[in-house]
Amino acid sequence: MKNADDEKVLHDSIYGIEKKPLPHLLCTTNMILHGIDVPVKIRRDNTLSYPLISWTADKRVDVILTNPPFGGTEEQGIEKNFPSKFQTRETADLFMVLLIQLLKANGRAAVVLPDGFMFGEGIKTAIKEELMQKCNLHTIVRLPKSVFAPYTSISTNILFFTKGKKTEDIWFYEHQLPQGVKAYNKTKPIQLKEFDPLKAWWGNEADGFASRVENEQAWKVSKQEILDRNYNLDIKNPHQAEEEIKDPEELLAQYADLQAEISKIRNQLKTILDEALSQ
Repeated sequence: MKNADDEKVLHDSIYGIEKKPLPHLLCTTNMILHGIDVPVKIRRDNTLSYPLISWTADKRVDVILTNPPFGGTEEQGIEKNFPSKFQTRETADLFMVLLIQLLKANGRAAVVLPDGFMFGEGIKTAIKEELMQKCNLHTIVRLPKSVFAPYTSISTNILFFTKGKKTEDIWFYEHQLPQGVKAYNKTKPIQLKEFDPLKAWWGNEADGFASRVENEQAWKVSKQEILDRNYNLDIKNPHQAEEEIKDPEELLAQYADLQAEISKIRNQLKTILDEALSQ
């Protein structure tokens, strides 16, 4: 911030709503630590408890960053605030419907969602169809399983979309574990610098991400392919060799062979030891 006007713009631009008391307290504390001395626009409430149509144009925003609760469910009756085709008690699903409503035209969003949303059917399919009809879902970053360890091992994704234009193609980017790292954990979490290759590849939305190219971590999927998959967005990296899944009978036979070989070596060692001890 360069002057008092910049500070006022910052104070007036950041909004936050949190249902639970502890995260709300953490959020307000974080705002204070980062220069928002009186974070009055960070309020404790449940955004899902209001009818979807009540989020009118004057309440819409330019940018949304969110991580809806995984596997959370809302209390009975909350789903009635949404159109019938989206009525569910799953928190993350309702949030996705709300986010589409909350964005202004050309508004941008980045949302962390579990794999269950990617391949889910029924209401999830209806939500993904709505998303692709009203927004340009231009990028999905697939994260490693252990990103949120030890709190959850669920595989997650970051969905980036802009409201106002239909989705034509979706770029997928697989964020891989650093070399030599088998998994993230509480003492060795994911590092911001790991996103440098993604930032270098990202390009500019204004020109339709013209600079993007496919590589070992990135690939593009057409809208038609998504439609053919009935909006299943759980698309694996085509540049990575799939792990071979062998027949169970074959695996059992290999296991038996290994056990026989181990038994043979054990008997040989026993014979050698017996001979050595008898001398």
